[in-house]
Amino acid sequence: AMRLLSHGHEILGLVRNDDAANRLAQSGIEPVMGTLDDSDLLIKLARSSDAVINTANADHLGSVQALLEGLKGSGKPLLHTSGSSVVGDDARGGFCSPDVFDEQTPWVINPFKQARRDIDLLVLSGVNDGIKTAVICPSLIYGVGTGLNPHSVQIPFLASNAQERGAVEIVGQGLNVWSNVHIEDVASLYQLVLEKGPGGAFYFAENGEASYA
Repeated sequence: AMRLLSHGHEILGLVRNDDAANRLAQSGIEPVMGTLDDSDLLIKLARSSDAVINTANADHLGSVQALLEGLKGSGKPLLHTSGSSVVGDDARGGFCSPDVFDEQTPWVINPFKQARRDIDLLVLSGVNDGIKTAVICPSLIYGVGTGLNPHSVQIPFLASNAQERGAVEIVGQGLNVWSNVHIEDVASLYQLVLEKGPGGAFYFAENGEASYA
């Protein structure tokens, strides 16, 4: 949102409480009070906006259905955020997967993430209803953000956990490897997809990997 704001876009942000609304307004983003369960509101906002970017929840079916309804036949972009765990394995530190996914790789969906994958497919099918849809699957995002929450999940958690425990903890043998991507690269990707991406497109976002060990 901050990247798009700096490039001249006007941004509305859905928030659930007054504190977040005030902080968002101070950032130059117009806050709208509501939740993902407010289908009528989401439909209205989608219809009145030039584009919609969903970074709130990859697994909330009702909100996606509402956004698709609001954008139907408009030709406007809908960027939906999923996650690379749809093809993640259950290594638990025991191994490093040799699998590499590209455009020709058969999909093997993590059974725990099938519902998420179904939502991805629903979004992509919106291109048949005249919506310029795209699904972006970031891997673990790192770096210092410029929005309301500057913290990523991976390194800050590991560091604070090590401080509390007095030791760095890993899962199992620590042999699992995670793909990751920097927040600035994620922001660049969203901007490029919004402004230049084709409808019905699917993107993995990754530019490195690291072992928790």
